[in-house]
Amino acid sequence: MDIEQKQEEQIQHFVNQASNSKGSSLANVIGDATSHPSLFAFSEILSVPNVVQLQGTEHSIYLDLLRMFAHGTWSEYKRNASSLPPLAPDQVLKLKQLTVLTLAEANKVLSYDVLMQELDVINVRELEDFLIECMYVGIVRGKLDQLRRCFQVQFAAGRDLRPGQLGSMIHTLSNWLSTSDNLLITIQDKIKWADTMSELDKKHKKEADERMEEVKKTLSLKEDIDFRGHEEMFPEPGGVMDYDEDRSRPKRRRHPLG
Repeated sequence: MDIEQKQEEQIQHFVNQASNSKGSSLANVIGDATSHPSLFAFSEILSVPNVVQLQGTEHSIYLDLLRMFAHGTWSEYKRNASSLPPLAPDQVLKLKQLTVLTLAEANKVLSYDVLMQELDVINVRELEDFLIECMYVGIVRGKLDQLRRCFQVQFAAGRDLRPGQLGSMIHTLSNWLSTSDNLLITIQDKIKWADTMSELDKKHKKEADERMEEVKKTLSLKEDIDFRGHEEMFPEPGGVMDYDEDRSRPKRRRHPLG
């Protein structure tokens, strides 16, 4: 079963639980959701009316905690730890895994130094073990490069959108669509130009071939005319000899009859 299918099943499970819970029971549901090893998306749970209604109540810190898991990182939690519930080890692991996803959104080559700082990891061996576990879970795929001391991200699961982020994404996609349309028009113009040049090339080739044929015919006709003229100027050799012999033969004198 892939991670997307696991997500859908777990999301639906916790949405149902949150819809049927209030107060401290709902806080427990949030704790379970943020600890579950196969759940990495929380926007659907955040939209449950009972969860939204936690705002301003004594359990509002659990709403803030759920928002932290939806959009935040381990560093952000540490800065706001005094106003949030303490985390169990499973929650710490989960939030650090989500932190890797956030870092992978901005950069596909993550240096070990940055990762160790963001995740509070003290050595490379511990960091690589953590990244291998993330890959095993299926939220990221990539290559551990010990020589360059970095993690090359090939795939990273997406996180929940922050408030206002959807509008920014729509704007980015609109710009991309406009650029793609312009590029498509340019490509189509280039194709038309190439087709036109191809037709011109064919036309020029045809004209060149026709001129070549005309030249060949002209040369052939000239050779034929020259050959005929040569025959007229120089008849057969036998005829010349006969002519010469006739001219060189002495003529007899005719004596008058007495």
